[in-house]
Amino acid sequence: MPSLTLPFPAFDPVLVTIGPFSIRWYALAYIVGILLGWLYARTLIKNDRYWGGPAPLTLIDFDDFVLWVTLGIILGGRTGYVLFYNFPHFMQNPLEIVQLWKGGMSFHGGFIGCVLAVVLFARVRGIPFLSLGDLTCATATIGLLLGRCANFINGELWGRPTDVAWAMVFPGAGPLPRHPSQLYEASLEGLVLGLVLFLCMRAGALKRPGLTIGLFAVGYAIARIICEFFREPDVQLGFLWGGATMGQLLSIPLMLVGFGFIAVALKRPPLPAGQPTA
Repeated sequence: MPSLTLPFPAFDPVLVTIGPFSIRWYALAYIVGILLGWLYARTLIKNDRYWGGPAPLTLIDFDDFVLWVTLGIILGGRTGYVLFYNFPHFMQNPLEIVQLWKGGMSFHGGFIGCVLAVVLFARVRGIPFLSLGDLTCATATIGLLLGRCANFINGELWGRPTDVAWAMVFPGAGPLPRHPSQLYEASLEGLVLGLVLFLCMRAGALKRPGLTIGLFAVGYAIARIICEFFREPDVQLGFLWGGATMGQLLSIPLMLVGFGFIAVALKRPPLPAGQPTA
């Protein structure tokens, strides 16, 4: 064990208990992430400069959309985890599928759930789904940042063994020091990607519907593939085809789809705000 190994902070995964109810850090990360994302989206909608004129959707539109996207995140994330990461176990224990407090969410499943929420809500409300998707992706990095921090607090999804000076020994992960890969993911998927998207929107990305979606998909896929080299794969899956992890394999099609969105968005001339884009 390296002499400079950092001790893992002994966090209690339960933030506060009130009678029979407990509020966990992971649940708080979802709640605060959605709240901050909603406030950030409202700020973007009100800034005409980002859109080249009035935004193609109203504040009320996005306020009403928050419930839809919340359900998309939860249902899609849980479904993705069940299907991609532990399907045999959940088939033998189907009641555990709804036990969200035990953990187990998939980003890629949550992304699909958000896509469905965006498309359905846009059709019901009669607003451009590409612009709504751009806003959703622009704000998603806040939730990713907080979610990965919650993973670290819970001492879960730890990294692979290493001898770097900032390695940590995680409870339940054995005696070996490991990468704090949750913090790597929080930094790349949350902070770095969020800053890149913000700068792109300031440069006019929202004027090209679908461009922010593509940038988010490609940026997240790259960040996830990199971080997976430091993260211990799920024990029930291990390493898969070619030594890749499930997270890496799922990120490849996401990246390809993202490049497709970018290519199509850049081919189109910037559209006036409010003009239908899809």
